Order: sequence, then structure tokens, then C-alpha cells
Amino acid sequence: MMALDFSFFTWSIASNLVLKGLVFSVQLTLISMSGGIVLGTLLALMRLSGVRSLAAVSAAYVNTLRSIPLVMVILWFFLLIPMMTGRPLGAESSAIITFTVFEAAYYAEIMRAGIQSVSSGQVHAGYAVGMTYAQCMQYIVLPQAFRNMLPVLLTQTVVLFQDTSLVYAIGAYDLLKGFEVVGKNFNRPVETYLVATAVYFVICFSLSMLVRRLQKRIAIIR
Repeated sequence: MMALDFSFFTWSIASNLVLKGLVFSVQLTLISMSGGIVLGTLLALMRLSGVRSLAAVSAAYVNTLRSIPLVMVILWFFLLIPMMTGRPLGAESSAIITFTVFEAAYYAEIMRAGIQSVSSGQVHAGYAVGMTYAQCMQYIVLPQAFRNMLPVLLTQTVVLFQDTSLVYAIGAYDLLKGFEVVGKNFNRPVETYLVATAVYFVICFSLSMLVRRLQKRIAIIR
């Protein structure tokens, strides 16, 4: 077997090539999470509104995107939007739009479960004191739903961070791309991919432990 040599991987290399990719991966995760939760909440409210047309549109959106591999959606947006608009969108912008739209389908199901976990008696009590549907959702249901589903939302966000590595398919400079550039520059692909694996593991495992601690705190509050 070829002997492994990690001596080439210095802090200057990491800061110049890898850190740039990490910054974009974190930005992509945070922006997609925020946009996905907002859009997913709207989709969940449409699904539960009782209006058949809105529920059908929301269900079609969620079921369609949840049935398609993410890498295919990334390629669709990257290739089709420039054809429709007549100008290139750019790999980074395309990745942000794609992940926001795609993750909204998963956040919608999480939010729907969270909304349904709130007792209907509380909603009826809100109606009894003169609240509208929107006020019941804003002041009674959604705050409790977010608290109930916060660990699941954050877990999905950890998965989202892992999935950002798929933007390599359209050439976006993410964390994995940074490691790939290092491997090509020094002709050490095995070592760089091993380091990349370790970095992803440390980040995702640490975040998972934080989510677990948060879940225990929420359980105590309940």
C-alpha cells in the first residue's frame, strides 16, 4: 500500500483553500435553512388550511421534490434557469436557490407534524375569545410547534450541511471543493479526502451532540 503523508497539509493551505469553501458551505446552510423554514411553514399552513386547492398544491410540491434526488434538482436549476432567463445564474446563486426550494419540502413536513402536535383544544379556545385563524397560528400554534420541532429542524439542518457537498456537480466552491483543490495541487487525493472526512465528521457530530442536549432541555421544560 502507498504510505500516507499528511505533512503537506499546513495551516496556510487550509486557511487559503479550505476555509473559503467552509465559509460558503456554512452560508449556504444558514440561508437555505432560513428560507426553507419560512417556505416550508407556508406550505404546511397551506396543507392544513382545509382549502382543497391549496392543500393539493402544497402536497404536489412536497411529494414531487421529496421523490427526486437532490443532485438532479441541483442540475435542473443550474441548467434550466439560464435557458429560461437567457443569462447565467452562477453556481453559488443556483445552489442557494436550489437548496432553499428543495429543503422547504422537508421542513414543510416537519412543521406540519409540529402544528398537528398542538392540541386542537387550544385553537378552539383561541376562537372562543375572538381570535382569527391567523392570530391563533401566530400566537398559539406556531410558537409551540417551533419549540416541539426545534430538535428535528436542527437535525435536518445538519443533514443539509452534509448535502452541501453535492454542489460539486455544478462547480460551486464549497468545503469539499476546497479539499479537492488541495488534493489536485499536491497530488495527494487520498490524504485530502481522509482529512475532509474527518472535518465533516467533527462538525456534524458536534452539531448532533448539541441538538441532543437541546432535545433533553426541551423534554425537561415539558
